[in-house]
Amino acid sequence: MQPANLFPLLVVLIAIAFALGYARSRALATPLGGIRNLKSLPFYYAARAALWCGLPALLILLLWLGFEDKVIQLVVVGSLPAELRPESVGQASLVLSQISNVASGALSAESVPAAINDAASLLVTLRDESQTIMTLLVICIAVLSAFIAWLRIAPHVNAREKVESILRKIFFLCAGLAIVTTAGIIFSVIFETIHFFQKVPMFEFLFGTSWSPQTAIRADQVGAEGSFGMIPLFVGTLMISAIAMLIAVPVGLMSAIYLSEYASRRTRSIVKPMLEMLAGVPTVVYGFFAALTVAPFIRDLASSIGLSASSESALAAGLVMGVMIIPFVSSLSDDVINAVPQTMRDGSLALGATQSETMTKVIFPAALPGIMGGVLLAASRAIGETMIVVMAAGLAANLTANPLETVTTVTVQIVTLLVGDQEFDSAKTLSAFALGMMLFLVTLVLNVIALHVVRKYREQYE
Repeated sequence: MQPANLFPLLVVLIAIAFALGYARSRALATPLGGIRNLKSLPFYYAARAALWCGLPALLILLLWLGFEDKVIQLVVVGSLPAELRPESVGQASLVLSQISNVASGALSAESVPAAINDAASLLVTLRDESQTIMTLLVICIAVLSAFIAWLRIAPHVNAREKVESILRKIFFLCAGLAIVTTAGIIFSVIFETIHFFQKVPMFEFLFGTSWSPQTAIRADQVGAEGSFGMIPLFVGTLMISAIAMLIAVPVGLMSAIYLSEYASRRTRSIVKPMLEMLAGVPTVVYGFFAALTVAPFIRDLASSIGLSASSESALAAGLVMGVMIIPFVSSLSDDVINAVPQTMRDGSLALGATQSETMTKVIFPAALPGIMGGVLLAASRAIGETMIVVMAAGLAANLTANPLETVTTVTVQIVTLLVGDQEFDSAKTLSAFALGMMLFLVTLVLNVIALHVVRKYREQYE
């Protein structure tokens, strides 16, 4: 059975275990005078049976899916004759790809050696047997675990405490998994960044004013050494993000204040959904709008007043990006402002403050941490945007402070660097990790600054 079909079957078994556990707990409570004589409510006995049914089976299923391909590949490669066995990781990948293509029918069996055909047949057989064994094992473990949990239902058992203990452990594992994943991402980027700095001096990368990562692919090929100065990329990133934030923050924050404090219920019910619809528009649509409408308009307007403007400019990308992230600022700020207790508003108005004074002196300081979170989310969205920049600002890494000229951003260059036939350990490819690391550090600094601002205003308010 395919895993996509096994998951629904496992859900059904969990539901059956829950129902049987609930029914058994009610049946045990009847001779005792009702469920009030049970140590826990029937729901917790049923939940415990469902957890016993689902968790072991799900763990086995995930482990099986995680190691299945590796084990099968080792067996298939081990079945090949000595002259066809790969000697490196690259050769192993090619051989396995060839075997998989023969097994799926994408490659003709007549065009490969007989040993490859035998390996393809073995691959198909092992996959079928693996799915059969996995299905039987998961179902048996789920049924056996549910039966044991059903037998262990007793009036004196504190099922609520046991269920909560299991859930606490699950939540702890999820939190730990998030931390481990984050640490893994950071360390992987750090290692590749160190590898990059072994090829390119750190001083050149941090303070260089020229970005042209075109290097020779082969040793016998004539190619440029490449320039890896990140200053033009970060200047372009900050310029476009600043333009976007200058549009999004005032408009989004003012619209949130109006909708939460001044607009009527009817106006709010109409304007808020329409404003939030902007968040559902794909970024490629914004990119088309920026490239076909905004950028030509800015170019013609600049020409009419005697200025020189490129057909692709930072101003066009920033303006459209600002419109795109308005819903992030507006929606989050509106939710935070509405979360301020009504008693604070009533108390301020009762003391004689006007509605605007209540907003600026009471509500805004109370909602400032949440508003700063919305602004940070919008800033992260602006810094990480790629499609609008590609279509409206271009790919040229120019060091300029003129928003009417073509610029590019860090994220655009990261995508560009990781596309193509360049070797992974080349300076060109590794520079993408160095750019990602620098972008991470800049974002971390912005978060620290925002945290200090929030603490300062929160202390003043308290």
